[in-house]
Amino acid sequence: MTIKEIELKKILTESFPEANIKIDDLAGDDNHFALTIISSKFKGMSRIDQHKMVYDALGSKMGNELHALSIKTQIP
Repeated sequence: MTIKEIELKKILTESFPEANIKIDDLAGDDNHFALTIISSKFKGMSRIDQHKMVYDALGSKMGNELHALSIKTQIP
């Protein structure tokens, strides 16, 4: 089972409505993505905690419909 890029972006936009979100489908298989997310919600947080926020937003999708995700977080 896979996840479409548009669905992935929708999920992330719900948790990070003010964010600039860029998603690249690395293999063209709806299963391996690179994510760049720029959000003011990350201010004052460690990189690990920023990534945990992203994983929390994805919930059970990670490891199921979404096999591999490279995450780059930034603060505007």
